[in-house]
Amino acid sequence: MDITRKTLFESAAFRIGAFESRPRSDACGDVEQQELHALVLPVSGVFLKHDAPGRHVTGTSSHAVLVAANTPYRLSFPGAIGDRALILRFGDGLADDLNACGGEQRASHGLLSGRAMMLRNLLWTRLAKRDVGILEAEALGLELIDMSLGSMRTSRAPVRAYAKLRRHRALERVREAVALAPAANWNVTRLAEVASLSPFHLCHVFREMTGTSIYNYVLRERLALALDAVLDGGDDLTAIALDAGFASHSHFTAHFRRFFGCSPTVLRRGATSARFAELRKIMTARARQVA
Repeated sequence: MDITRKTLFESAAFRIGAFESRPRSDACGDVEQQELHALVLPVSGVFLKHDAPGRHVTGTSSHAVLVAANTPYRLSFPGAIGDRALILRFGDGLADDLNACGGEQRASHGLLSGRAMMLRNLLWTRLAKRDVGILEAEALGLELIDMSLGSMRTSRAPVRAYAKLRRHRALERVREAVALAPAANWNVTRLAEVASLSPFHLCHVFREMTGTSIYNYVLRERLALALDAVLDGGDDLTAIALDAGFASHSHFTAHFRRFFGCSPTVLRRGATSARFAELRKIMTARARQVA
């Protein structure tokens, strides 16, 4: 069997890699096991994970499969067509965080939502092109782990009142920190320290309580910061992009167009003085809104 592995991203909490297999037959491979937990998200193809005699789970592009650390298993590839997969590896620390977020009962595989599949492919493409910053890669990776393993959850423990209050306070600390310095060189670890939570807990709690990811929230605050400068028409757009915390003019323009529906240049050219106040009020409110 020909196997290609490539590391796409690595942080203290987890590692993201690309995996591609080209089997010569559909027979089971040798027994193997992993030192880290591995969340396997096939992008194409199909594989079977055999973890006991007569028992297996199927991995396709609509599934997530969890391979627990230090647990023997074997792989086979029906039809010998192989597969390509995004693999997220993490240790017991992140696994404990997952359980603490209500995943006491969990299967070893689950059916992905359409949103999770889109996020998987987006992350694969962006990482392969090296077109993603550290904060975005960390936040999207943790979100994908949360969504994928959430599809495997068979029961969920209720959140107690004290825990809800603690989460709310943590959320407000993060919001305050980002509001004071949206252009700062944030990453998930730094924001987690502000919240006094683990990186995974922060990403999980933030989405659960606000309906958006921590990365999208920081992005919205940066766009809100840049909006006044774009409408005022003073500084050039590259300077505005860098001052707002974007890596480049092109990244800023792409996010601006995606969020506001037009490029900064078009907005600046089309907005008359009479409309500035109205546009600023509407768009700033939209940028700061958390669904």
